[in-house]
Amino acid sequence: MSQPAHDPSARVTLGILFMVGFSVIAPVMDSFAKLIGDGMAVAQVATIRFLAQALLLMPLAAVMGWLHRPGRGETALHLVRAALLLVATGCFFYSLQFMPVADAIAIFFVEPFILTLLGGLLLGEPIGPRRYVACTIGFCGALLIIRPSFQDFGPVALLPLVTALLFAFYMILTRRMATRMHPITLQAYTGLAALPIALPVLWLFDGSGIGPLDPSWPDARIFWLLVVLGLCATASHICISFALKFAPASVLAPVQYLEIVTATALGYYIFGDLPDIISFAGIGLIVASGLFVFLRERHLERRPLPQP
Repeated sequence: MSQPAHDPSARVTLGILFMVGFSVIAPVMDSFAKLIGDGMAVAQVATIRFLAQALLLMPLAAVMGWLHRPGRGETALHLVRAALLLVATGCFFYSLQFMPVADAIAIFFVEPFILTLLGGLLLGEPIGPRRYVACTIGFCGALLIIRPSFQDFGPVALLPLVTALLFAFYMILTRRMATRMHPITLQAYTGLAALPIALPVLWLFDGSGIGPLDPSWPDARIFWLLVVLGLCATASHICISFALKFAPASVLAPVQYLEIVTATALGYYIFGDLPDIISFAGIGLIVASGLFVFLRERHLERRPLPQP
């Protein structure tokens, strides 16, 4: 007999599945950002990504009756989340102009390790030894893929590290807010909150000649790349909001390592970046850590409840 929908262990498993969805869709967004390259200012690409999210989700949330009037405290949290994600997105998209997708994401993958620690320190989430081991194994796999990135790419290799730190704090805030409102509503407000932060920056730097910040009109190719990027960004962050609604951040962190698998496959298919044997070994460790957490939660889901 299946577990009831409100069973905590079943909810955790559902959260893990949503995180898998995020880990598959997010690298598609990154690949389209790399295809855009320097054809448009990074700040403008990031802004359009949030604009698309707001345009897609605000009407849906309104029709379904999920919208509400945020108070001052909640509005501040939306603005902080949007600012964290906006800067993180801009840093990562800019790094993709110079680095292969898989390499950038591999450096970014210090984030789940940071997230696990923050989940315990800031949210008081229990972190058992098995989860620490799974995170450590996944992190070691990421290190195998990173290789001498600083020598190859210079200071730009720091940008995925900045993204990792900002995204970890974004995940913590998302976890706190996702349990109090519908995930669609949360992401709709995130897209909306990013606009009063990003649009003044674009207006200020319009015509400045500073490549990453100076906006321009897209041609037909870039326009369609932006459309797909916006759709993927919206879908991926809906997945992550649902994931954090159902499962603790410390449980989800190792599963997020699966993102590097998708990034590696897309990097080879689209850009011809073929990982070497050491990279494949790292990917194997990453997959193993994510599957361990999933199978562990499935085991807990099937375990009989204690009798009164």
